[in-house]
Amino acid sequence: MKNIRFFLSQNKHFYLCFLLLPLLIWFKYLEITIVPHYIIHTALDDQIPFIKAFVIPYLLWFPYMIYGVAYVGFHSKRDFYKVLIFLAGGMSVAYIAYMLFPNAQDLRPVITGNDPFAQLVRFLYATDTPTNVCPSIHVMNSIAINASLHHSEAFKTKKLGLLISSITAVMICLSTLFIKQHSVIDAACGLLVSIVFYMALYPLPKLRKQLKTTPELTPADGS
Repeated sequence: MKNIRFFLSQNKHFYLCFLLLPLLIWFKYLEITIVPHYIIHTALDDQIPFIKAFVIPYLLWFPYMIYGVAYVGFHSKRDFYKVLIFLAGGMSVAYIAYMLFPNAQDLRPVITGNDPFAQLVRFLYATDTPTNVCPSIHVMNSIAINASLHHSEAFKTKKLGLLISSITAVMICLSTLFIKQHSVIDAACGLLVSIVFYMALYPLPKLRKQLKTTPELTPADGS
């Protein structure tokens, strides 16, 4: 505990992670109270095979999130604030969508077999309800972490790390479809929300900065 207190005393910006706790409580509240009115299901979902091995990248979402937030937090407060805004903003948009458009999915198959993958999927299905699925938080947060690492000055030098991060994010997004946790609509909506936050946090501020630093061109005398 002393080591943790010392670390936080030297890195006070990590206290902002506690702001995510109300979002977790909000989500749990929605899971308990919301009654779905809309089932998210498309013909394309029926063409996507169930591949239980994809439960592994799906579960990698948790350590991937922790690693991404911790890495940017260690190296840059500015990057840390951006990824927290991305995560908290994306989840808030999702929760509002769940309240306004209470939804669920009916894609889950009956799980047979007792191999490790089957047992993990059964455990996941038992602990995570098929409600409040559109947009997909797994998709949004994976994109947020990958974006933060790619825009981290410290991480940019790690070419292999950038590749691994991108592959991990893509595999997590695909896993939501292959283990039937989400519809393609959930994933697409998660991607759409992510694009909005990505543009607002990364390209647009950089563009505004470039415009401010570009000297204005004045016409030559006598022209």
